[in-house]
Amino acid sequence: MARRAPNEVAKQQMIKRMGDQLAILLPGVLKETGIRSVDSLHGIYGGKFVEYMNTRTDVIRSQDEFISQYLHGLDEKSQYSASAKRNLDLLRKSPLLKEYLYIFLARVYYRQSEALGRIRPDNNREAVVWFGQEKHNYGIFITPRFNHTTNQWENDGSEIKFFPKLYWTIGHVLHTGLKVPNYNGSISFFTIDQYLEFFLNSLVRASGSQYERDFAELYCDYVKSSDNPEDIPLLIPEYRYNGIEKKHKYRLDFTLINPYSLQRFGFELSPWSTHGMLVGTNKLTQKEINQKAQDNFEKEMTKHKEFFREHSIFTRIYTDKDLESINNIFSTDVIPLLESKDFFHSPDFDIIAKYLS
Repeated sequence: MARRAPNEVAKQQMIKRMGDQLAILLPGVLKETGIRSVDSLHGIYGGKFVEYMNTRTDVIRSQDEFISQYLHGLDEKSQYSASAKRNLDLLRKSPLLKEYLYIFLARVYYRQSEALGRIRPDNNREAVVWFGQEKHNYGIFITPRFNHTTNQWENDGSEIKFFPKLYWTIGHVLHTGLKVPNYNGSISFFTIDQYLEFFLNSLVRASGSQYERDFAELYCDYVKSSDNPEDIPLLIPEYRYNGIEKKHKYRLDFTLINPYSLQRFGFELSPWSTHGMLVGTNKLTQKEINQKAQDNFEKEMTKHKEFFREHSIFTRIYTDKDLESINNIFSTDVIPLLESKDFFHSPDFDIIAKYLS
Protein backbone atom coordinates (compact mmCIF):
# COMPACT_ATOMS: atom_id res chain seq x y z
CA MET A 1 0.00 0.00 0.00
CA ALA A 2 2.90 2.34 0.64
CA ARG A 3 3.72 2.67 -3.05
CA ARG A 4 0.20 3.62 -4.09
CA ALA A 5 0.59 7.36 -3.45
CA PRO A 6 3.85 7.90 -5.40
CA ASN A 7 2.58 5.59 -8.12
CA GLU A 8 -0.57 7.67 -8.49
CA VAL A 9 1.53 10.87 -8.64
CA ALA A 10 3.71 9.35 -11.36
CA LYS A 11 0.61 8.22 -13.25
CA GLN A 12 -0.87 11.72 -13.25
CA GLN A 13 2.47 13.17 -14.38
CA MET A 14 2.54 10.74 -17.32
CA ILE A 15 -1.01 11.67 -18.25
CA LYS A 16 -0.08 15.37 -18.15
CA ARG A 17 2.97 14.82 -20.37
CA MET A 18 0.80 12.97 -22.87
CA GLY A 19 -1.58 15.92 -22.86
CA ASP A 20 1.34 18.27 -23.55
CA GLN A 21 2.47 16.07 -26.45
CA LEU A 22 -1.04 16.07 -27.91
CA ALA A 23 -1.20 19.88 -27.69
CA ILE A 24 2.06 20.15 -29.65
CA LEU A 25 0.88 17.71 -32.33
CA LEU A 26 -2.64 19.12 -32.66
CA PRO A 27 -2.07 22.02 -35.14
CA GLY A 28 -0.20 19.76 -37.55
CA VAL A 29 -2.84 17.03 -37.28
CA LEU A 30 -5.66 19.43 -38.07
CA LYS A 31 -3.76 20.85 -41.04
CA GLU A 32 -2.74 17.45 -42.41
CA THR A 33 -6.21 15.89 -42.07
CA GLY A 34 -8.42 18.90 -42.79
CA ILE A 35 -10.39 18.27 -39.61
CA ARG A 36 -11.70 21.62 -38.32
CA SER A 37 -11.19 21.47 -34.57
CA VAL A 38 -9.97 19.40 -31.65
CA ASP A 39 -13.60 18.71 -30.70
CA SER A 40 -14.29 17.30 -34.16
CA LEU A 41 -11.08 15.26 -34.03
CA HIS A 42 -11.96 13.72 -30.69
CA GLY A 43 -15.54 13.18 -31.80
CA ILE A 44 -14.36 11.24 -34.85
CA TYR A 45 -11.70 9.13 -33.14
CA GLY A 46 -11.36 9.73 -29.43
CA GLY A 47 -14.90 9.13 -28.28
CA LYS A 48 -15.37 6.03 -30.40
CA PHE A 49 -13.46 3.50 -28.36
CA VAL A 50 -16.60 2.26 -26.56
CA GLU A 51 -18.05 1.41 -29.99
CA TYR A 52 -15.02 -0.62 -31.02
CA MET A 53 -14.44 -2.80 -27.96
CA ASN A 54 -16.35 -4.34 -25.09
CA THR A 55 -15.01 -2.34 -22.16
CA ARG A 56 -18.02 -3.35 -20.10
CA THR A 57 -16.87 -6.94 -19.56
CA ASP A 58 -13.46 -7.41 -21.24
CA VAL A 59 -10.43 -7.20 -18.97
CA ILE A 60 -7.77 -5.04 -20.64
CA ARG A 61 -4.40 -4.97 -18.91
CA SER A 62 -2.04 -2.92 -21.06
CA GLN A 63 -2.11 0.12 -23.29
CA ASP A 64 -1.07 -1.95 -26.30
CA GLU A 65 -3.95 -4.38 -25.71
CA PHE A 66 -6.31 -1.42 -25.43
CA ILE A 67 -5.03 0.17 -28.65
CA SER A 68 -5.06 -3.10 -30.59
CA GLN A 69 -8.66 -3.79 -29.58
CA TYR A 70 -9.59 -0.26 -30.67
CA LEU A 71 -8.00 -0.77 -34.09
CA HIS A 72 -9.57 -4.21 -34.51
CA GLY A 73 -12.96 -2.71 -33.77
CA LEU A 74 -12.43 0.19 -36.16
CA ASP A 75 -11.25 -2.18 -38.88
CA GLU A 76 -14.28 -4.47 -38.45
CA LYS A 77 -16.73 -1.56 -38.48
CA SER A 78 -15.12 -0.16 -41.65
CA GLN A 79 -16.32 -3.29 -43.47
CA TYR A 80 -19.93 -2.09 -43.31
CA SER A 81 -19.83 1.56 -42.23
CA ALA A 82 -18.89 4.23 -44.75
CA SER A 83 -17.93 6.75 -42.05
CA ALA A 84 -15.73 4.23 -40.24
CA LYS A 85 -14.04 3.34 -43.55
CA ARG A 86 -13.44 7.03 -44.23
CA ASN A 87 -11.93 7.51 -40.78
CA LEU A 88 -9.69 4.45 -41.19
CA ASP A 89 -8.49 5.59 -44.63
CA LEU A 90 -7.63 9.01 -43.24
CA LEU A 91 -5.72 7.38 -40.38
CA ARG A 92 -3.69 5.32 -42.88
CA LYS A 93 -2.74 8.43 -44.88
CA SER A 94 -1.81 10.77 -42.03
CA PRO A 95 1.44 10.07 -40.10
CA LEU A 96 0.69 12.86 -37.61
CA LEU A 97 -2.81 11.49 -36.95
CA LYS A 98 -1.32 8.04 -36.28
CA GLU A 99 1.08 9.51 -33.73
CA TYR A 100 -1.65 11.63 -32.17
CA LEU A 101 -4.14 8.77 -31.90
CA TYR A 102 -1.58 6.42 -30.37
CA ILE A 103 -0.77 8.91 -27.61
CA PHE A 104 -4.43 9.81 -27.16
CA LEU A 105 -5.49 6.17 -26.71
CA ALA A 106 -2.57 5.47 -24.38
CA ARG A 107 -3.72 8.39 -22.25
CA VAL A 108 -7.27 7.02 -22.18
CA TYR A 109 -5.92 3.66 -21.01
CA TYR A 110 -3.81 5.19 -18.23
CA ARG A 111 -6.74 7.29 -17.04
CA GLN A 112 -8.92 4.18 -16.77
CA SER A 113 -6.33 1.45 -16.18
CA GLU A 114 -7.76 0.29 -12.84
CA ALA A 115 -11.32 0.04 -14.18
CA LEU A 116 -10.25 -1.59 -17.43
CA GLY A 117 -7.91 -4.09 -15.77
CA ARG A 118 -10.20 -5.46 -13.08
CA ILE A 119 -12.34 -8.57 -13.40
CA ARG A 120 -15.94 -7.43 -13.21
CA PRO A 121 -18.99 -9.39 -12.14
CA ASP A 122 -21.61 -10.26 -14.70
CA ASN A 123 -24.45 -7.81 -14.08
CA ASN A 124 -27.21 -10.39 -14.34
CA ARG A 125 -25.70 -13.19 -12.26
CA GLU A 126 -22.73 -12.13 -10.20
CA ALA A 127 -23.31 -8.48 -9.31
CA VAL A 128 -25.81 -9.08 -6.51
CA VAL A 129 -25.82 -11.27 -3.42
CA TRP A 130 -28.98 -12.01 -1.45
CA PHE A 131 -28.48 -13.36 2.05
CA GLY A 132 -30.15 -13.73 5.43
CA GLN A 133 -33.06 -15.50 7.09
CA GLU A 134 -36.43 -15.78 5.35
CA LYS A 135 -38.00 -12.63 6.83
CA HIS A 136 -34.72 -10.80 7.38
CA ASN A 137 -32.97 -11.00 4.04
CA TYR A 138 -30.92 -8.29 2.36
CA GLY A 139 -29.15 -7.64 -0.91
CA ILE A 140 -25.67 -6.32 -1.63
CA PHE A 141 -25.42 -4.61 -5.01
CA ILE A 142 -22.47 -2.91 -6.69
CA THR A 143 -24.21 0.03 -8.34
CA PRO A 144 -27.70 -0.15 -6.84
CA ARG A 145 -30.70 1.68 -8.18
CA PHE A 146 -34.36 1.06 -7.45
CA ASN A 147 -36.59 0.22 -10.42
CA HIS A 148 -40.03 1.64 -9.61
CA THR A 149 -41.60 -0.30 -12.49
CA THR A 150 -40.57 -3.73 -11.20
CA ASN A 151 -40.45 -2.61 -7.55
CA GLN A 152 -37.03 -4.24 -7.28
CA TRP A 153 -33.42 -3.25 -6.77
CA GLU A 154 -31.03 -3.66 -9.70
CA ASN A 155 -27.51 -2.67 -10.75
CA ASP A 156 -26.57 0.12 -13.11
CA GLY A 157 -24.50 -2.16 -15.33
CA SER A 158 -22.69 0.66 -17.12
CA GLU A 159 -21.08 1.83 -13.88
CA ILE A 160 -19.93 -1.49 -12.40
CA LYS A 161 -16.39 -1.23 -13.76
CA PHE A 162 -15.99 2.22 -12.18
CA PHE A 163 -17.02 1.12 -8.69
CA PRO A 164 -14.53 2.90 -6.38
CA LYS A 165 -14.14 0.09 -3.83
CA LEU A 166 -12.92 -3.48 -4.04
CA TYR A 167 -15.91 -5.69 -4.82
CA TRP A 168 -17.53 -7.59 -1.92
CA THR A 169 -15.43 -6.05 0.83
CA ILE A 170 -16.08 -4.06 4.00
CA GLY A 171 -15.49 -0.92 1.94
CA HIS A 172 -18.11 -2.13 -0.54
CA VAL A 173 -20.89 -2.44 2.04
CA LEU A 174 -19.97 0.90 3.63
CA HIS A 175 -20.30 2.49 0.19
CA THR A 176 -23.61 0.92 -0.88
CA GLY A 177 -25.28 -0.27 2.30
CA LEU A 178 -27.69 -3.20 2.29
CA LYS A 179 -30.87 -3.19 0.20
CA VAL A 180 -34.29 -4.39 1.34
CA PRO A 181 -36.16 -6.60 -1.17
CA ASN A 182 -39.35 -5.28 -2.79
CA TYR A 183 -38.93 -1.92 -1.10
CA ASN A 184 -37.03 1.27 -1.82
CA GLY A 185 -35.19 1.04 1.46
CA SER A 186 -31.58 0.74 2.55
CA ILE A 187 -29.58 0.09 5.67
CA SER A 188 -26.53 2.35 5.70
CA PHE A 189 -23.38 2.11 7.78
CA PHE A 190 -21.14 5.06 8.49
CA THR A 191 -18.35 3.25 10.35
CA ILE A 192 -16.82 -0.21 10.27
CA ASP A 193 -17.76 -0.81 13.90
CA GLN A 194 -21.37 0.04 13.10
CA TYR A 195 -21.46 -2.55 10.31
CA LEU A 196 -19.74 -5.23 12.41
CA GLU A 197 -22.23 -4.65 15.23
CA PHE A 198 -25.12 -5.21 12.79
CA PHE A 199 -23.36 -8.20 11.24
CA LEU A 200 -22.79 -9.93 14.56
CA ASN A 201 -25.90 -9.07 16.55
CA SER A 202 -28.55 -8.86 13.81
CA LEU A 203 -27.40 -11.12 10.97
CA VAL A 204 -25.47 -13.93 12.66
CA ARG A 205 -27.39 -13.96 15.92
CA ALA A 206 -30.59 -14.93 14.07
CA SER A 207 -29.16 -18.37 13.22
CA GLY A 208 -29.02 -19.34 16.89
CA SER A 209 -25.79 -21.29 16.36
CA GLN A 210 -22.98 -20.76 18.87
CA TYR A 211 -20.51 -22.12 16.33
CA GLU A 212 -21.54 -19.46 13.83
CA ARG A 213 -21.39 -16.80 16.53
CA ASP A 214 -17.84 -17.81 17.48
CA PHE A 215 -16.85 -17.90 13.81
CA ALA A 216 -18.28 -14.41 13.25
CA GLU A 217 -16.59 -13.00 16.36
CA LEU A 218 -13.20 -14.16 15.09
CA TYR A 219 -13.93 -12.38 11.82
CA CYS A 220 -14.87 -9.14 13.61
CA ASP A 221 -11.68 -9.27 15.66
CA TYR A 222 -9.66 -9.80 12.50
CA VAL A 223 -11.26 -6.83 10.73
CA LYS A 224 -10.74 -4.53 13.72
CA SER A 225 -7.06 -5.43 13.95
CA SER A 226 -6.36 -4.94 10.24
CA ASP A 227 -4.34 -2.02 8.86
CA ASN A 228 -6.69 -1.85 5.85
CA PRO A 229 -10.07 -3.06 7.10
CA GLU A 230 -12.06 -1.71 4.15
CA ASP A 231 -10.17 -4.03 1.78
CA ILE A 232 -11.10 -7.19 3.70
CA PRO A 233 -13.66 -9.44 1.97
CA LEU A 234 -17.11 -9.59 3.53
CA LEU A 235 -18.04 -12.66 5.49
CA ILE A 236 -21.57 -13.11 4.12
CA PRO A 237 -23.94 -15.05 6.40
CA GLU A 238 -26.77 -17.22 5.10
CA TYR A 239 -26.09 -16.88 1.36
CA ARG A 240 -29.42 -17.65 -0.32
CA TYR A 241 -29.45 -20.17 -3.16
CA ASN A 242 -32.69 -18.80 -4.62
CA GLY A 243 -31.79 -15.17 -4.08
CA ILE A 244 -34.78 -12.95 -3.48
CA GLU A 245 -37.33 -15.79 -3.46
CA LYS A 246 -39.22 -15.87 -0.16
CA LYS A 247 -39.12 -19.64 0.12
CA HIS A 248 -35.45 -20.51 0.20
CA LYS A 249 -34.17 -23.82 -1.12
CA TYR A 250 -30.77 -23.72 0.57
CA ARG A 251 -28.59 -21.34 2.55
CA LEU A 252 -24.86 -21.46 3.30
CA ASP A 253 -23.64 -20.57 6.77
CA PHE A 254 -20.95 -18.21 5.46
CA THR A 255 -19.57 -17.17 2.08
CA LEU A 256 -16.49 -15.19 1.01
CA ILE A 257 -15.93 -13.70 -2.44
CA ASN A 258 -12.38 -12.91 -3.52
CA PRO A 259 -12.46 -9.22 -4.58
CA TYR A 260 -9.87 -9.74 -7.32
CA SER A 261 -10.65 -13.12 -8.91
CA LEU A 262 -14.36 -13.14 -7.82
CA GLN A 263 -13.98 -16.78 -6.75
CA ARG A 264 -16.55 -17.81 -4.14
CA PHE A 265 -15.93 -19.95 -1.08
CA GLY A 266 -18.56 -21.36 1.24
CA PHE A 267 -18.20 -22.46 4.87
CA GLU A 268 -20.71 -24.88 6.33
CA LEU A 269 -20.53 -25.61 10.06
CA SER A 270 -22.20 -29.02 10.27
CA PRO A 271 -22.38 -30.53 13.74
CA TRP A 272 -24.00 -33.96 13.99
CA SER A 273 -26.73 -32.59 16.25
CA THR A 274 -28.26 -30.51 13.45
CA HIS A 275 -27.05 -32.17 10.25
CA GLY A 276 -26.99 -35.88 10.94
CA MET A 277 -28.77 -36.98 14.10
CA LEU A 278 -31.83 -39.12 13.58
CA VAL A 279 -34.83 -38.85 15.91
CA GLY A 280 -38.00 -40.87 16.22
CA THR A 281 -36.34 -44.15 15.27
CA ASN A 282 -37.81 -46.35 18.02
CA LYS A 283 -40.45 -47.84 15.75
CA LEU A 284 -38.29 -48.00 12.62
CA THR A 285 -36.53 -51.07 11.26
CA GLN A 286 -32.79 -50.97 10.71
CA LYS A 287 -33.43 -50.75 6.98
CA GLU A 288 -35.72 -47.75 7.49
CA ILE A 289 -33.15 -46.08 9.76
CA ASN A 290 -30.43 -46.62 7.17
CA GLN A 291 -32.68 -45.19 4.47
CA LYS A 292 -33.43 -42.12 6.58
CA ALA A 293 -29.72 -41.58 7.25
CA GLN A 294 -28.96 -41.95 3.55
CA ASP A 295 -31.69 -39.44 2.65
CA ASN A 296 -30.20 -36.90 5.07
CA PHE A 297 -26.74 -37.43 3.63
CA GLU A 298 -27.97 -37.17 0.03
CA LYS A 299 -29.85 -33.97 0.82
CA GLU A 300 -26.78 -32.36 2.36
CA MET A 301 -24.47 -33.36 -0.50
CA THR A 302 -27.02 -32.27 -3.12
CA LYS A 303 -27.08 -28.83 -1.51
CA HIS A 304 -23.34 -28.37 -1.88
CA LYS A 305 -23.21 -29.76 -5.41
CA GLU A 306 -26.03 -27.46 -6.52
CA PHE A 307 -24.36 -24.42 -4.95
CA PHE A 308 -21.26 -25.24 -6.98
CA ARG A 309 -23.16 -25.74 -10.23
CA GLU A 310 -25.41 -22.68 -9.88
CA HIS A 311 -23.23 -20.19 -8.01
CA SER A 312 -19.69 -21.56 -8.52
CA ILE A 313 -19.28 -21.80 -4.76
CA PHE A 314 -16.92 -24.46 -3.47
CA THR A 315 -18.05 -25.30 0.08
CA ARG A 316 -15.82 -26.38 2.94
CA ILE A 317 -17.72 -28.55 5.42
CA TYR A 318 -16.75 -28.76 9.08
CA THR A 319 -18.03 -31.56 11.29
CA ASP A 320 -17.89 -32.04 15.07
CA LYS A 321 -14.19 -32.95 15.16
CA ASP A 322 -13.31 -29.79 13.22
CA LEU A 323 -15.63 -27.65 15.32
CA GLU A 324 -13.74 -28.54 18.48
CA SER A 325 -11.42 -25.69 17.44
CA ILE A 326 -13.12 -22.83 15.61
CA ASN A 327 -9.88 -20.88 16.05
CA ASN A 328 -7.99 -23.49 14.03
CA ILE A 329 -10.59 -23.45 11.23
CA PHE A 330 -10.45 -19.68 11.04
CA SER A 331 -6.66 -19.37 11.05
CA THR A 332 -6.07 -22.26 8.63
CA ASP A 333 -8.87 -21.83 6.09
CA VAL A 334 -10.32 -18.34 6.43
CA ILE A 335 -7.44 -15.95 7.09
CA PRO A 336 -5.55 -16.93 3.89
CA LEU A 337 -8.68 -15.98 1.91
CA LEU A 338 -9.07 -12.70 3.80
CA GLU A 339 -5.47 -11.84 2.96
CA SER A 340 -5.76 -12.62 -0.76
CA LYS A 341 -3.76 -10.36 -3.03
CA ASP A 342 -4.43 -8.94 -6.46
CA PHE A 343 -3.05 -11.38 -9.04
CA PHE A 344 -3.06 -8.51 -11.55
CA HIS A 345 -0.79 -5.65 -10.63
CA SER A 346 -1.55 -2.23 -12.05
CA PRO A 347 1.27 -0.70 -14.12
CA ASP A 348 4.09 0.69 -12.00
CA PHE A 349 4.00 4.24 -13.32
CA ASP A 350 6.66 5.29 -10.83
CA ILE A 351 9.34 3.05 -12.37
CA ILE A 352 8.23 3.91 -15.91
CA ALA A 353 8.53 7.61 -15.15
CA LYS A 354 11.92 7.10 -13.48
CA TYR A 355 13.63 5.48 -16.48
CA LEU A 356 11.61 6.26 -19.60
CA SER A 357 10.30 9.80 -19.20
